[in-house]
Amino acid sequence: MVTDTKPITRRGLVVGNYCHDVLLRDGLVVAHSLGGAASFISAVLDGLSVPYHLVSKVGPDFAYANITTAHPPLVVPTSSTTLFHAYFGSEHHDRVLKRVGSCDPIRPSDLPRDGRFGFGMAVGVGGEILPETLERMVEICDEVFVDVQGLIRTFDAEDGSVKHVGLKESGFFHLLPRIGFLKASGDEASFVDLEEVRKWCCVVVTHGKDGCDVCWKDGCFRVAPFEADQVDPTGAGDCFLGGFAAGVVQGLAVPDAALLGNFFGSLAVAQVGPPKLEFSLFQMVKDEMHKRKVQDFPCLERRDEWLGFRKPPDQDQFYASLVAAKAIIMCQTLESEWNLLSSPKAVEHNNVKARLSLNSLHEESIPSVDDKP
Repeated sequence: MVTDTKPITRRGLVVGNYCHDVLLRDGLVVAHSLGGAASFISAVLDGLSVPYHLVSKVGPDFAYANITTAHPPLVVPTSSTTLFHAYFGSEHHDRVLKRVGSCDPIRPSDLPRDGRFGFGMAVGVGGEILPETLERMVEICDEVFVDVQGLIRTFDAEDGSVKHVGLKESGFFHLLPRIGFLKASGDEASFVDLEEVRKWCCVVVTHGKDGCDVCWKDGCFRVAPFEADQVDPTGAGDCFLGGFAAGVVQGLAVPDAALLGNFFGSLAVAQVGPPKLEFSLFQMVKDEMHKRKVQDFPCLERRDEWLGFRKPPDQDQFYASLVAAKAIIMCQTLESEWNLLSSPKAVEHNNVKARLSLNSLHEESIPSVDDKP
């Protein structure tokens, strides 16, 4: 293992394609945005000053090159950018997601050939993560965080609707003992066999407005949610995973990292597209994280000896600090919107928010069209 005198600066590896997201309400297009888990996770990691290298593929039609210059994707001349349509409507509570087109998968040869990484994040959304790619990640990363959606999603050949397969049938199951953390939504968890998988790695199950569960071989606990004025649930789970991973690799105990994940998930649902926060607001969160740090960079290979799964006795204080930070964030966001009401761009943004708002939308999960096992 590589020795590092400043382990908190060890770089991560984020693997997952950028996407084009088109949001439709009752059949009408109401918004276009940058999508893909990588885009949401990048926003969180960048804001928290976590260094990483991103591997993402797009086609020549990629529309957001100007806002991804810090982490540019690989452009595949013969492919198109992965495209999703997210359907909202008054007749149903949940969004319906369909993959309209997909870029090439990310292969082991696309990953950096030299050096090791402190952590890795496999965050596919459109079938771009291959078993051999994840296997290469666990070889070159000290610890790997995986979003299960990238492993168990399949797509209907006719209309692109999301389907799921059981994790044991996905081709990835044999890699579980070599990863550290597996994230799943409440709906996805039924395809995972939680009681079996938690023997091999830590499983974090998100429940939207009800927080999340953290399970490992010796226990399971619930982590409290944050209230949210929801506009669009897209990316909530991605921002959760970005906050959770950032917390773990920067030395928070797992319960505190999960709380941080819930915090960023609640921010994500309040706007369309990746969360946008000012530097000063991220700094507030980083200051609170620094107060809670239990060690610089946990030696996660020895999880059985790590005390990080124990719930801190004063977590209520951390929760209250994040609630206070969120109140300031939301106040400044509202002030910005009020000051720019005459701007055509701001008016359009507010119109999009109004058209997308659904009173009972809370979950970031996407219903599968097939029966659960």
